[in-house]
Amino acid sequence: MLSGPLLMSLIPGVVILLVTWWFKKMNFSLFVRIIPGVLTVIAAIILFYIGFVNIRGFEGAAYGILAFFLVIFAIISFLLAKKKDVKAS
Repeated sequence: MLSGPLLMSLIPGVVILLVTWWFKKMNFSLFVRIIPGVLTVIAAIILFYIGFVNIRGFEGAAYGILAFFLVIFAIISFLLAKKKDVKAS
């Protein structure tokens, strides 16, 4: 039951992490670096709402689990965006 939503969330999750890392490498501001994480949280809320209100049942639970995994990727993206670079002297 968990493998389907987890595998479905891996593709957008990895893309979100790569975009956040790329924004950090390009030295964009913090606001720009957290945009992928914010958009992922918004998408997860929408998916959870659709699964809970419109679909319901076991199929709706799969949407909820997918939203949960996307939120985990968004949290990792936030942590990656806020982490300071340690430069070697």
